[in-house]
Amino acid sequence: MKKFLDEDFLLHTKTAQRLYHEFAKDLPIIDYHNHLPPNEIAEDRKFENITQIWLSDDHYKWRAMRTNGIDEAYITGGKSDQEKFEKWAATVPYTLRNPLYHWSHLELQRYFKISDNLSEHNAQEIYEKCSALLQTPDYSVQKLLRMANVEALCTTDDPIDSLEHHQKIKAIGLETKVLPAFRPDNAMNAEDLVTLNAYIAKLEAVSNTTISDYVTYLDALKKRHDYFAQNGCSVSDHGLEQMYAEDYTETEISQIFAKIRANQELSSQEILKFKSAMLFQFAIWDHEKGWVQQYHLGALRNNNTRRLQDIGPNTGWDSIGDFSQAQAISKFLNKLDKENKLAKTILYNLNPADNELMATMIGNFNDGSVAGKVQWGSAWWFLDQKEGMINQLNTLSNMSLVSRFVGMLTDSRSFLSFPRHEYFRRILCNLFGDDIENGELPNDIAWVGKVVQDICYYNAKNYFNF
Repeated sequence: MKKFLDEDFLLHTKTAQRLYHEFAKDLPIIDYHNHLPPNEIAEDRKFENITQIWLSDDHYKWRAMRTNGIDEAYITGGKSDQEKFEKWAATVPYTLRNPLYHWSHLELQRYFKISDNLSEHNAQEIYEKCSALLQTPDYSVQKLLRMANVEALCTTDDPIDSLEHHQKIKAIGLETKVLPAFRPDNAMNAEDLVTLNAYIAKLEAVSNTTISDYVTYLDALKKRHDYFAQNGCSVSDHGLEQMYAEDYTETEISQIFAKIRANQELSSQEILKFKSAMLFQFAIWDHEKGWVQQYHLGALRNNNTRRLQDIGPNTGWDSIGDFSQAQAISKFLNKLDKENKLAKTILYNLNPADNELMATMIGNFNDGSVAGKVQWGSAWWFLDQKEGMINQLNTLSNMSLVSRFVGMLTDSRSFLSFPRHEYFRRILCNLFGDDIENGELPNDIAWVGKVVQDICYYNAKNYFNF
């Protein structure tokens, strides 16, 4: 019987072990999409305890705790940090076969050299040991990035963000590149006119633009797009239920924007047309600057309105949606391609029923100009687990070129989440190792090792030009 989480964890053959240890293990990390707070990197924050860095923003853990019958007071409520940690520790043994079990113990091993299995019985000991280490200079945020061998990361930033923290990080010469990503979802939020108009007022201020109509709205957003580029941004990102690709005229959008400014309720069709126009315009700007554009599709967000009102968004009330995706994605990408203005593009799906759809859709718009120009992104959110990663890799292998895949990202709010790259790399090496030992791939370790390295690191490095 193998020991849990030993050096050959998830590596079931000698070939898989060789691929991982000789080719993948020591590669740097490029984490091109996450939700890490740049201010904490700029300030080189030291966390007071393990709860603050491990539990304070992790809705994956929060959902597990709620499912385990833990009261909200111990999750997002007013209980002490140690009490919250103890409730999480008591939950961990019940997360067997959930990725949280693997991730949590990987993080304890990699950052704190703790090999014990976390439970309520050793919670206080582990809390004290981790918290003591976190208060030392070697465990500041910048040191944690170095410890994890993070070469570059992209945060997720609203167009009205000042980017002052990115500027400070660049000024201090941090060895990890910390770059912004342009996430304009709030600028398209036509379902909530009060919030959108408040956003437009903030946009006016930061762009020094009087927004009187749709044209000046675009002018203000273009200034912010340019500003992001001046501050090292070369990636955009969108979190959408589905792609928006309705037909519209400029006159229609101008009239819709006038209704927005007058706080006149929009029809569902007007909302779709407005979002379609905005999404297309952002894509045009991305192409002009040579950016990579990312589309995260298929989340059904904020399902629990009572909890949303009590606690707020991004606190664990989201799930997989069953939106129709293919036709709108095809129409949107084709419209850009017809004008030869399709930027490098990554599509992510949250519904596993769309796996084959995504794997074949990308082939429609890979035109040979760039290897893997249009990508199907890594298994995302609820699919970011062993089975989800294997299914994504196998489907991509069968229907496209997995060898051109830009690999893993964390999509995380935690500075301890980077072992997810290790998790992915082990799964990847095990798949190739199995195929070699089964005689389904040649025993050409040098070539297969190179492909593994490309997927883990070099494809992303070349694709994003970081």
